[in-house]
Amino acid sequence: MILDNLSAHKGTGIRRWAKKNKVELCFTPTYASWANPIEAHFGSLRQFTIANSNHPNHTVQTRVLHGYLRWRNANARHRDVLAAERKERARIRSEKGIRRGGRPLATAA
Repeated sequence: MILDNLSAHKGTGIRRWAKKNKVELCFTPTYASWANPIEAHFGSLRQFTIANSNHPNHTVQTRVLHGYLRWRNANARHRDVLAAERKERARIRSEKGIRRGGRPLATAA
């Protein structure tokens, strides 16, 4: 199970449960939320449901959150399509001599 470094995830109760259920706990590096696959989902969720909002109560906020999840699931793309798109973007970057993040590749002297 992949976990971030929240202290609550490292308690003796959690470790005991993991050992009893033969679950290996894998902690992401400190300050590396990008390494946790679920973080990619939380960013969008936060942006589309919470950012710049003023929901009158939790019920309304929950409806907005569920609405976003319904939309996201209805518009999800197949992982093979996403992999092909990533591969094509990498090919284009390589042809242009651009690293991921927009920095140019170092030229040989």
